[in-house]
Amino acid sequence: MPTVLIHIANEDPILGEVESLPGPGDQSILVKNPRRRDGKDLHYLQANVTDVIWPINRIAFIELIPGSEEEQIIGFVRE
Repeated sequence: MPTVLIHIANEDPILGEVESLPGPGDQSILVKNPRRRDGKDLHYLQANVTDVIWPINRIAFIELIPGSEEEQIIGFVRE
């Protein structure tokens, strides 16, 4: 499950996980475990909320955060 940093217009970035990245025809994105970049809760969500749907038209851009799988890739080739 990819971890993303979502930049919403006029708001702080939101860190969360998504099942799949939005495609060209998608109108919204489902974010699981939304939180601030520092891991704190979002003040405008209830404490027990685990999934949020944001409309794509509010999102400026999405950053993909490398996971543990990408961190284990070896960066050199031994001859």
